[in-house]
Amino acid sequence: MFVSVIIPVFNEEENIAPLAEALTKALPASGDHEIIFVDDGSIDRSLFMLRQLSRQDPRIRYLSLSRNFGHQTALMAGIETATGDCAVMMDGDFQHPPALIPAMIAEYEKGFDIVSTRRLEAEPGSPARAPFAKRLSSRLFYALVNALSDTRIEPGSADFRLLSRRAREAILSMKEQNLFLRGALPWIGLPSTEIAYSPEKRRSGESKYTFPKMVSLALDGITSFSVKPLRLTSFAGLFISAAGFIYALYALIMRLATDRTVEGWTSLLISVLIIGGIQLVSLGIVGEYLGKLFIEAKGRPRYIIKESSPQSPNDAAKDRP
Repeated sequence: MFVSVIIPVFNEEENIAPLAEALTKALPASGDHEIIFVDDGSIDRSLFMLRQLSRQDPRIRYLSLSRNFGHQTALMAGIETATGDCAVMMDGDFQHPPALIPAMIAEYEKGFDIVSTRRLEAEPGSPARAPFAKRLSSRLFYALVNALSDTRIEPGSADFRLLSRRAREAILSMKEQNLFLRGALPWIGLPSTEIAYSPEKRRSGESKYTFPKMVSLALDGITSFSVKPLRLTSFAGLFISAAGFIYALYALIMRLATDRTVEGWTSLLISVLIIGGIQLVSLGIVGEYLGKLFIEAKGRPRYIIKESSPQSPNDAAKDRP
């Protein structure tokens, strides 16, 4: 069995060599494998390190993208390049333990096309425990996506997954520019299982998933697999219209049936602000969907490869019987 390991990296020069060594030890000695690093436009010495590793070990391959296209796009580049019977996707910061890969392969051999992992929260005081802000933003991310999307994503799920060749082909058949892999894999519906793991401490450097990137990822997840936000804006519009109609009737009755006029500078201002806010939010949601249509209509490639290892994984596959 031939195993591919896909690792997107962005400014991870200090983690690349130790991770390659750890993967070589963790992967089954009896089988063949390839390790594909996808350099997502790093500005440090990551590409230099990948060139060295590739010269030292032909099983280590790399792709260098022309700029930073994003984590999900870098994963797609690796999926398109992988040639193994199964492919493992993981991050390059050591928080996804390489020692878990044999257990994932064992589940694949049982007949599962997708072997997902679920991150357990580290105990208080553990060096691997994420900061409070990171944990809070993660919880909000899953709550928001699951509330507004038609595809449920298990809290704590990560991009540390094993995909069979059939699952990879299904993913590659999706031609969206900004494909949300965490939602696309459950949507496929192929046989899947899950393994829980305790995250390791980041070996060096800082997380590249900032709060704005988490918000952007959440928007991609919601708008890629659901039109619920559009429906919610319609319901909000109907509710506000009904409330406004009832208030107008009340004001008319008070004006015609009594000698009191409706005092309402404050209520009028509040009504205008609420309606205006809902209109702006609605326009933003519609704009998000229209923006996706605009990007898809241009038909640009997902990424551009600036450099790759001398012998690509595809060429290596041709040499295998």
